[in-house]
Amino acid sequence: MAFINAHHLLGVLLLLSLTTIEADEIIFNSTLTTTEYFGRTSFPPDFIFGSGSSAYQVEGAVNEGGRGPSNWDNFTHSYPDKIQDRSNGDVSVDEYHRYKEDLKLMKDMNMDAYRFSISWSRILPSNILQGRVSGGVNTEGINYYNNLINELKDKGLKPFVTIFHWDVPQTLEEEYGGFLSLKIVDDFRDYAKLCFEEFGDRVKHWSTLNEPWTFSKHGYAKGSYAPGRCSPWQNLNCTGGDSATEPYNVAHHMLLAHAAAVNIYQTRYQRFQGGKIGITLNCHWMMPLSNTISDRSAAQRSLDFMLGWFMEPLTTGRYPSSMVHLVGNRLPKFSSYESRLVRRSFDFIGLNYYTSYYATNAPDINANPSYLTDSLANLTNKRHGIPIGPPAASSWLSVYPRGIRELLLYIKKKYNNPVIYITENGIDEVNDPKIPLKEALKDGTRIDYYDEHLYYVHKAIKEGVRVKGFFAWSFSDSYEWNYGYTVRFGIYFVDYKNGLKRYPKLSATWFKNFLQSKVPTHGDSR
Repeated sequence: MAFINAHHLLGVLLLLSLTTIEADEIIFNSTLTTTEYFGRTSFPPDFIFGSGSSAYQVEGAVNEGGRGPSNWDNFTHSYPDKIQDRSNGDVSVDEYHRYKEDLKLMKDMNMDAYRFSISWSRILPSNILQGRVSGGVNTEGINYYNNLINELKDKGLKPFVTIFHWDVPQTLEEEYGGFLSLKIVDDFRDYAKLCFEEFGDRVKHWSTLNEPWTFSKHGYAKGSYAPGRCSPWQNLNCTGGDSATEPYNVAHHMLLAHAAAVNIYQTRYQRFQGGKIGITLNCHWMMPLSNTISDRSAAQRSLDFMLGWFMEPLTTGRYPSSMVHLVGNRLPKFSSYESRLVRRSFDFIGLNYYTSYYATNAPDINANPSYLTDSLANLTNKRHGIPIGPPAASSWLSVYPRGIRELLLYIKKKYNNPVIYITENGIDEVNDPKIPLKEALKDGTRIDYYDEHLYYVHKAIKEGVRVKGFFAWSFSDSYEWNYGYTVRFGIYFVDYKNGLKRYPKLSATWFKNFLQSKVPTHGDSR
């Protein structure tokens, strides 16, 4: 309990006096001995702070403004048992109608930017236009994003735009299987090109894809995300699929689609629009369960199969040697042209970090092949029965702040120190309708989480990692994929029972104080 008590005290100190404690001393010594200011001005002057969301998770209005259905509309309505509370994003938090209110709240928190995604099927509705530019463009959808971007600019907030955050037009799923087919590359390139043409005069930071690892693994190896595919022998009630091949094919096509979009931006638009383009990847930090050679190798393979799967092609034009060896001919190959196109196809890397794991060697038992077991590594959040950190509401998330620094230093060393934006970082709590609103707004654990992770980001910057920004996940509570509305990641509480009214949690006040541009003095804290 020393860890929890010390950090709740830290949250109180931050809110009252805007000071912080050296995180190493608290986490490992549980002794409050040193205080110093820690806030916005501790970071470089051009460092960007913001919060994030994605279209399907927050927009709602699925049948308004000419929007067509996506794979997630189909998945949640066709297979509600795949969602913990059988819910969907039909309404969600209704940002489609409330974006002005939300952007005002972001500005009030002293945020610099908002990371959001564009709904492919809102600007190219699949039920009418076949999900591709050749079928025409939905003007209402274009107008919505123009209005959102203009409102951001009017409020002095920078738009960070994700082109694809897992919502494929359903017609493309039905026509050729979405990202299972190489045909998606041309359609994605044309969709991205439309975004550059319509919004690129104001958008200066583009991310092509969000977390291709999550999309490939959960959509095609576990079947827990749309389109819900996996091998029948796994007995996960999937819609069909092959966990041994489809995740690799999907990821391969995602890399090619990303590279095609980057190529067209860099050759046709970047010079005149002056923006930057990258890709958003996610990774846990992996540590060996023991100090044996086999466990150290397992930790490296775990990193290869999560981060290296994408970073290795992006930096060298080829897949990690461990994947080539273990996956064999099930792993697609790049042609020489594709390799050149993928290699160095980014101006920056978006990095989503939430948690860390221990890795231990798993023997090859020659069972049915699957991406889920190909790495020959088992992950656990406990060592000798002791958790790696306090648990969050989501079963996969344990709090381990120093992991973000270790991961950043690893990327710096292994991948030639790219420019990085932390595009997601956050923690959730259970959505318990029995808790009074006043209590639900007390999220000291979230304050501690952000303070500690920002401490380690700051430390990594001091050690030479080129981190240029940090985006909290998320601005508000929202639809959390297969968890539905059972968990809350938001800095703002959304009252699902009373008109979706927004309420600031304590973390909103903490961010407002943390992000003030003036360094507080002793007199300011009174």
